[in-house]
Amino acid sequence: MTTTQPQKVDRDAIFWEFTRSICPECKRVIDAQILLRNNQVFMRKRCPEHGWFEALVFGDAQLYTDIARYNKPGTIPLEFASEVKNGCPHDCGLCPEHQQHACLGIIEVNQACNLDCPLCFAGSGTHLAQGGFELTRAQVEFMLDRFVAAEGNPEVLQFSGGEPTLHPQLIEFVELAQAKGITYVMINTNGIKIARDDKLLAELARVKPQIYLQFDGFDPATNLALRGRDDLLDIKLRALDRLAEADVRVVLVAAIERGVNEHEVGKIVEFGLRHPAVFGINFQPAFRAQRHLPADPLTRLTIPDVLRAIETQTGGLLRQKDFAPVPCCMPTCNFVTYALLDGDAVTPITRLLAIDQYLDYLKNRTLPGLSDELLHTLERLWSSSAMVGTERAATDVARALAGLPRTPPRSRMTERCDACHASLPLSNHTPRDLARHIFMINTRDFMDPWTFNVKNVMKCCVEFLQPDGRMIPFCAYNSVGYREQIATSRGLHRVV
Repeated sequence: MTTTQPQKVDRDAIFWEFTRSICPECKRVIDAQILLRNNQVFMRKRCPEHGWFEALVFGDAQLYTDIARYNKPGTIPLEFASEVKNGCPHDCGLCPEHQQHACLGIIEVNQACNLDCPLCFAGSGTHLAQGGFELTRAQVEFMLDRFVAAEGNPEVLQFSGGEPTLHPQLIEFVELAQAKGITYVMINTNGIKIARDDKLLAELARVKPQIYLQFDGFDPATNLALRGRDDLLDIKLRALDRLAEADVRVVLVAAIERGVNEHEVGKIVEFGLRHPAVFGINFQPAFRAQRHLPADPLTRLTIPDVLRAIETQTGGLLRQKDFAPVPCCMPTCNFVTYALLDGDAVTPITRLLAIDQYLDYLKNRTLPGLSDELLHTLERLWSSSAMVGTERAATDVARALAGLPRTPPRSRMTERCDACHASLPLSNHTPRDLARHIFMINTRDFMDPWTFNVKNVMKCCVEFLQPDGRMIPFCAYNSVGYREQIATSRGLHRVV
């Protein structure tokens, strides 16, 4: 009688790396594995109390492994605001172990909102019109001063909420930031008040912030699912038209949720390219922090899904390979491209310049003939502190392309330029006119308790500024428990 020898079998995934994460239930820090399976990237982890968890973190394993070289050495801030005591992610401030300075600072000025969105990482809403916090001018000034102390010359700041346009001192805050030398100030808004309030519009036209406008799609079902109302499109279109008339520049921000609005990605791109107020689009795959729609963490949308949707739905007008990772954070967090607009022609600058050679930090110092000046220019563009829609960004793009053959000419070059109203070829545009021909598209995937990776958060360059002077990385703030701690602290003024 013969016996069958047991046979060894391979696991169903490649063990790629070991990291640390948090339990989605109790938020304790636990070990985590990064696994490659079926050309996708998953995180698998176990909590001693709540068991095993698994989530999709990146929808293209080949791309995930290829982009490791897009990892810029971090820049140390001038000051730290916390000490290393308990280890990442429990010492945020920034602490001395953090690997990157703050490219972008965010100040949430209030908790109240005029929408009750089913998807809201801030957990804000109309129920917080009374009882929610509202920052004072003194608090905002202190936060700005700490930001300046840590960064020296911070260039990009965003006022958020809640709905920041409901704060009676918002315009004062914008002016205060500008007075402290912060040249690029954004307002993160749903646009409802801008669509209706002439006084607010006049003030925006005067102080000229950049508007970061929530814009998830065109279908009533999309807005109902994500924002709780199916009548928002006309309001947002009115806000955009009014901002165009006031010469206030806009970046559209679309939360993309599987089964809700991924089919609208291409339409949003094509709309943004045509609208005179819009200078860029930021696509954000939905993540599970604070208030969110129920979803399977194994089938969530990730950056490669958005990039494929852009390529497919625009008929290849923009392709996945036109986008490059942002190297100041971890390269899996954010992809960007810039396109030249010349009449109906849309030309991503990545098709004109070998940007990948410059942003390949594993070998760009060993390749002959690479220009340090061009590298620094591209680092400003491929950064979380990029100034979308500004003369500086346009000048940087022009400088990067200097000496290259011009993009295909317009078929009707004798007509006035529809974008900037100048009867000139692009090469003769002023920076302000040229800015209307430079369009940015990016997609950023924030981490939630399911996908939280300590390695990534240690290099995060998007920070929430706090009333106590700390700066807390975006994903740590929304996933680890900092948001809840800050919201209940005694130092915040409550609306009564």
